This record gives sequence, C-alpha cells and structure tokens, in this order.
Amino acid sequence: MELKRQSGILMPVASLPAKYGIGTLGKSAYDFVDFLKKAKQSVWQILPLVQTGFGDSPYQSCSAFAGNPYFIDLDILEKDGLLKKSEYAHVDFGKNENEVDYEKLHDARYGVLRLAFERFAKWFPDGYYRFCFEQGWWLEDYALYMTAKGISGDKCYLDWDADIRAHRREAIDKIYAEHEKEVHFWKFCQYQFSLQWTALKAYANENGIKIMGDIPIYVASDSADVWAGSELFSLDENGLPREVAGCPPDYFAPDGQLWGNPLYDWPHHAATKYEWWIKRIRYATSIYDIVRIDHFRAFDTYYAIPSGDTTAKNGKWCNGPRMELFDAVHAALGEVPVVAEDLGDIFDSVRDLLKASDFPGMKVTQFAFDGGDNEYLPHNFPVKCVAYTGTHDNTTIADWYKTAPAKTRKNAKEYLGISSEEGVVRAMLRGVMSSTAYLCIVAMPDWLGLGANGRINTPSTLGGKNWVWRATKPDFSPALAKRIAHETELYGRA
Repeated sequence: MELKRQSGILMPVASLPAKYGIGTLGKSAYDFVDFLKKAKQSVWQILPLVQTGFGDSPYQSCSAFAGNPYFIDLDILEKDGLLKKSEYAHVDFGKNENEVDYEKLHDARYGVLRLAFERFAKWFPDGYYRFCFEQGWWLEDYALYMTAKGISGDKCYLDWDADIRAHRREAIDKIYAEHEKEVHFWKFCQYQFSLQWTALKAYANENGIKIMGDIPIYVASDSADVWAGSELFSLDENGLPREVAGCPPDYFAPDGQLWGNPLYDWPHHAATKYEWWIKRIRYATSIYDIVRIDHFRAFDTYYAIPSGDTTAKNGKWCNGPRMELFDAVHAALGEVPVVAEDLGDIFDSVRDLLKASDFPGMKVTQFAFDGGDNEYLPHNFPVKCVAYTGTHDNTTIADWYKTAPAKTRKNAKEYLGISSEEGVVRAMLRGVMSSTAYLCIVAMPDWLGLGANGRINTPSTLGGKNWVWRATKPDFSPALAKRIAHETELYGRA
C-alpha cells in the first residue's frame, strides 16, 4: 500500500443531504465528491454499504454482500424511465432533514422500488442477466432469503418451515416456482444498486478520490449468509449459535458489548483454505479502493460470550486463524489494500498479527489524554497508520471535550495547546492533521464542529439516535471546503 501523505473525510452515505429521507448514490453523493476535491482530500471513508438489519445498523446486515436498497437513487430511476416523479416526490420518507426515519423508509421505499421493477421486468436487459450470472455466488441465496423472509411475514429464518429453513433443494425449487417474480425483484434492487455505485465510484476515482469501504468482521444471525452457509459458523443442532460475538468491558461500554453475531467455525474455514473469506475480500476490493476490516483483532483472539447471556461480562478469549488466513488471502489475491481496525483490548499477539500482515492500523486521538505516554498521542503515531480524531463509534470532538473528566481535559489542553481563540475542535484537528500518520481521517461532524447531535453511533445501545444523523446541503459550503483545503495543504496532505 502506498504511504503517500494524505487525508480524507468519514461521511456515511446515509448521512448525505439527499431528498427522500436518506442519503443515496445520486446527485448529493456526486456533490460530496466535488466538495472533497475542492477541499483537497484524497479519501472518502464510508460505513458498510450493506442492507441494514437489526437496530438499523450497517454492522448487522442480512447479507455480507448485498447493497442497501435505500441507497438506490430514485431520481436516477426516473431518468432511466423506471419511475415517474409523481410516484415518489410526495411520499413521506421522513420529514426531518437532519435525521433518517428508518420506520418510514421501510414502509414506503420498497413500494416505490416495486413500481420501478414492474417497468423493468417487462424486458430484462442483457446486463441484468450478466450481473445475475457474475454475482450469482451470493446473489442467488440473498434473493431467495429475502423472498422466503417475506413469505414468512419477516420471521427469523429459524422460524421458517422446516424444508426452507434447511435450505433443501426441493424447497428452493418451490420458492422459484411460486414466487419467481419476487426473487427477481430482490435481484433487481441489487442490480440497480450496483449500476449506481459503480458509476459513483468511477466519478470519485476520476476526481482523485479513493473510496475506503468497511466490512464488518461478523454477519448477523438472521442472514442469508448463515441460512445458506450454516457450515461456516459455530452452531448447535438447532441452528442456534453456541456462543456469540462481542467485546469485554472497555472504554466504550462498562458492561462490554454484546453483539449477538454467530462466531465462525474456523476449523471448517481452514479445511476449505479460507475460500469464503477470499471471496469476501476479493469482492470488497472490487467495489472499494481501500478496505477497512472492522474488529480486526478477532482474527487473532476473539471474544466468545455464552449464548443467552444478557451482558458481555462472562465471555472468554479464543484463538482465531491468525496469519494462516491472510497467507491464504495473499496467495490468492496478492497484496490487498486493507486497513485493520485494531482498537479495543489489544494483546501483544494482536500487535504481532498486525505487524505480520503488514496492514496499517488505526490511532484515535480521543483515546490519547487519559494519562501517560500512550500510543494514541500523535507524537507516537507510526507513519503506517490511519489517524482519526474519532471513529463512527466516538462522539464528536466538541462533545467529548465537554463530557470528559477534568484530568483528561487538562491533559488535552496542555498537549494540544488549546486556546480560547482556536478552540478544542480546531486544536484536535491540528493535532491529528500534523501527525506523522500517512493517512488522516476526520469525521464530517467534526469538520462541522457539531456537538452530541452529530454523533453517528453509541456502541451497545439500540435505536434512539444511532445511525440517523444527516448533514444538510448548506453544511458543505465553499467556505468550509476552502478552510479544509488550507489545513490540508498546511500539513502536507493535499
């Protein structure tokens, strides 16, 4: 991976100021690329593009590969002749331009997409059949899963009829025979998503912007991946996880984080020479320029929590595949542009894995000021790392400083030289931008100087204000682009 000094902005697609309830792959995304170019940025970091699931979280998806249908831009469908403006312009997708209303999106968006599909289905183009063939290795099971889920009234796959639940061939054939149109609807959504994403990424690349994507290490219990590939996971005879994923108590959560995802059956993956992971990373590198792997430390040691526990306190550490997996990935794919999210409770063995993999890790300056000469202080950053003011799981700089203990604020003030004239936000931005890290990423809410209202996610909580923050069009002003460009040039990152 090239270690050219550069910077980027973390901005979820969902948070873009598009019409119709949520950010999409349409005009506002192209406008944001233009903003990044004016601000002399090199990287646009996004959150997982996958279809959101439990808690509306992009880290709890019904598929490790399927794009979020909410991101399909309706105006583009209208230009393509698949919709009429009157069919969606006045639909209630949520009235608050500052927040995503997932309930209203769910109730209304798919109805509009089905109208587009009715027109599309009159004559499937060759490109659609080609897409279905090329992506069939995951698309087929995803479309069947979504169809079966709809038939069952959106029940978890474990509550489906026994034959469908078991993924038996005769049950799959019956779904096709009775619900073929519905199967094609879900494939249509993925086809349109792919067309729009491919065009947007090409535009970003043409303008000198690389896309840093994000893949969650785990998949959701109720997902196409588990339904169709149960052998990949550690499940009991009833298809339930023996243990589930999470994190022990840490900075983010005193009771730990109970995610509930099924854990991988690593001996099975080893026996298949990590075929599924190779496919997953190959796919990720085909749609992103850089791939951030969330919770990278679990490849070394992962936290297993007894299934049924209500907190993460009683988990235990188990050994992951370590370099055996990445040796297989490198043998199949060569060098891959991966950034490892190596935060949390880190053992020496995790550091050894990061070093052996040769992937850059992450440094977060909000963790730097609790005392001592720790690794998150900017003067300790290695060149080969990605430096952050805070990630999507942190609050904003302004809110962090407001709510931090007095000693932490004192340490930050002394280290950063915070003055009343400059303020804490600009001082923190200066600290991370001036560091030796080859890549610096700043979350958009921090460039905007927002308080708690700009927080994207609070770990170990459901609902509320998680994943709902949205920017508005005036936020991306020429003045802000000019200021970001100036600071980017000042610290040699343009």
